[in-house]
Amino acid sequence: MEHADMPAYGLWSLVMLNSLLFIFFAFSFFKPQTKTDWRSFGAFSAFIIALFVEMYGFPLTIYLFSGWLTTKYPGVNFLSHENGHLIHTLLGMKGDAHWDVFHIFSNLFIFGGFVVLAYAWSILWKAQREHKLATAGIYAHMRHPQYAAFIFIMLGFLLQWPTLPTLIMFPVLTIMYVRLALTEEKIAEKEFADEWRHYVAMTPRFIPRFSAPETRQKRG
Repeated sequence: MEHADMPAYGLWSLVMLNSLLFIFFAFSFFKPQTKTDWRSFGAFSAFIIALFVEMYGFPLTIYLFSGWLTTKYPGVNFLSHENGHLIHTLLGMKGDAHWDVFHIFSNLFIFGGFVVLAYAWSILWKAQREHKLATAGIYAHMRHPQYAAFIFIMLGFLLQWPTLPTLIMFPVLTIMYVRLALTEEKIAEKEFADEWRHYVAMTPRFIPRFSAPETRQKRG
């Protein structure tokens, strides 16, 4: 619970701590190795830093829209951390913002995304070591679970704390992940030929299909 005499922003130690914590989690679960891996990981890290800078450092979005916010919502102190949960505040929701439906779904997306990252990496690492396609486990249901996980984690943070920079970054990074996936698919098709094309025919790219196809091994 936030105290009245406790500052809501300018907490740069929390910006650094939270950014490093989530970036470390992503690094330990994703374990980037290739140039493409580092690009996707770097973009995700930039999103995380931009998020926590506004959450605990400087509320750029609130300052930019302060005129409209104070007119539309008179008496609301948007510089308090509680009211910084903009979806909760703008919809006039009551109670602790940390327990509203958006925050609950946010936590599910974030936690689930990290679980998918960790699970997908273990399957991918084994497949790469054996020079096979990774189609086991979650790869039997979708071709790019790690990119999908990054998108879900970012979506979770947007539900919890939407900001102008992250709202702009989200579609840009999503497009970037789609393009990286397409590039990787071209490489995989050259390497695995008919085996890859058969895998593509039965496995969606990002939206999982839970009617289990036959299990195989896929690379990235």
